[in-house]
Amino acid sequence: MKQQSALKIALIQMRSEKADIDHNLSSMRKYISESSANGADFICFPEMNITGYIDPAKYTDAIISIDHPAVSEVVKLSDIYSSCVISGFVEHNPGGKPYINQFVAYNGKLLGSYRKKTIKDDEEKWFSPGDQQPIFTVSGLTFGLSVCADIDDPKIFAEYAQKGATIVFESAAPGLYGEQETRNWYSGFHWWRSNCMDKLGKYAADHSLYIGVATQAGRTIDEDFPGGGYLFDPLGRCTAETRDWSEGILYSSITI
Repeated sequence: MKQQSALKIALIQMRSEKADIDHNLSSMRKYISESSANGADFICFPEMNITGYIDPAKYTDAIISIDHPAVSEVVKLSDIYSSCVISGFVEHNPGGKPYINQFVAYNGKLLGSYRKKTIKDDEEKWFSPGDQQPIFTVSGLTFGLSVCADIDDPKIFAEYAQKGATIVFESAAPGLYGEQETRNWYSGFHWWRSNCMDKLGKYAADHSLYIGVATQAGRTIDEDFPGGGYLFDPLGRCTAETRDWSEGILYSSITI
């Protein structure tokens, strides 16, 4: 009989200022250090957490490549803290509009990346869609990545299950509508929470997957994000979640 083991996951709800890469890296160092000190094997950050959720036409200097020093710094941190780190940025595309990239670093190595497939609505004028769904295996855990609006495409989660994934890490940055001065954080948080519960809970149950969610949180220079960390088990149950829209870390464990 195969012996089961437990892996600890840290899902980061992070405020990522737009185009302030140095500030965002500083926040990442603190989150990775704290997560590692609490025994996390996997540390998942939100969508575009390194560059912030930028308009690429407005913040051209924050469009970076996979070989940028900021990415190298995250890879180095994965070595220092012996952790698997999942992180995101806006990626330069020499052939057109930028990609939304989420990459995996483990023990000082860049294992690969996923480019967000579901580009729609306002994002269509800013970004190009990816067309690949790689899977990764670290510490015996096989996993895939999804990003924000991928939540609306059940085929993405079905494909990961077919490829043998045990968990899908959903990294998100769903911007909230309305004026910042009159922001209703409660309604924004519960809108995104309901979206995750309704869709990701179903995908988890349909495909016997764990699904973990890490979301940008808080106020940036011109946009607000709802936060929200969640873990769904292979029966579709939400077994761990953040209490509100605050920044912070949701710790949870899965058994493989």
